[in-house]
Amino acid sequence: MPDTPALSIRDVRYRYGEHQAVRGVSLDVAPGEVFALLGPNGSGKTTLFRLISTLVPLQEGEIDVLGVSLREHPAAVRGHLGVVFQSPSIDKKLTLLENLMHHGRLYGLGGSLLKHRATEMIERLGLADKLTDSVETLSGGQRRRVELAQAMLHDPKLLVLDEPATGLDPGARSDIWKYFATLSEEGVTIVLTTHLLEEAERADRLGIMHRGELVALDTPLALQSSLGGDTITLRTSGAQPLADEIAGKFSLTPTVVDGTVRLEHPDGHQLIPQLVEAFGDQIDAVTLGKPTLEDVFIARTGHRFFTDTENE
Repeated sequence: MPDTPALSIRDVRYRYGEHQAVRGVSLDVAPGEVFALLGPNGSGKTTLFRLISTLVPLQEGEIDVLGVSLREHPAAVRGHLGVVFQSPSIDKKLTLLENLMHHGRLYGLGGSLLKHRATEMIERLGLADKLTDSVETLSGGQRRRVELAQAMLHDPKLLVLDEPATGLDPGARSDIWKYFATLSEEGVTIVLTTHLLEEAERADRLGIMHRGELVALDTPLALQSSLGGDTITLRTSGAQPLADEIAGKFSLTPTVVDGTVRLEHPDGHQLIPQLVEAFGDQIDAVTLGKPTLEDVFIARTGHRFFTDTENE
């Protein structure tokens, strides 16, 4: 693997007035990696996307793309980037080919080369039979593929996407992830933001963000395995007193989240009978499961995943 990361972020901070949206984030993404920034609304992931894609200037910290400083050479960095925004960026009244031809000219492409690249990208994304159709006749998944085709026209080495699967049905999401896998095999690095836990599980690695900070960074499996076996959730009318009693009797460290008591244990199925025997009159319901990314988020932050509503 090359020594130079495809993307290097070092102690990046960003503020909107008095609101600190990004708080000292540092991470590297390897060439050819599919990397996800996971977080609820207000976590700072979209601000980080805007910084990487040069939509807003750096305030503090450094970002390098393929070894090129974003702060010193933003124009050069843009030449390496393919960007897909959360909001649609294609003209519904134009055909697929017209959209791609217009977009390609913005990157200095033209003539037969541009038409060849546009046709090639549409074919790769399975839309060859829609070449001369207007975009407004396409489904949401097909429109997303047109935007991917636009972003890849100039053969970028880093593809950055903001919530690429939002609003798509499961089939369309699966198609997009198949394309990501193909691009990764070809050496393209993919960095995407998402608030969808099932999307983040597909990435090679992910960073979990919360209130502007990077609270976890690893492969999805490693993060889930870090919780130590099983996750037990106890529904009760007195969560904090029950958590305190469990901590005292079993030397465990329960967490109170939204009125429930949660704890991790290597052998949850063996612990549950002991909990019920000791505190059965306080427990209304028990749930046992394997750790999920939401459990990782709760363990690192003490909050449920969809409770943060600050602006990004």
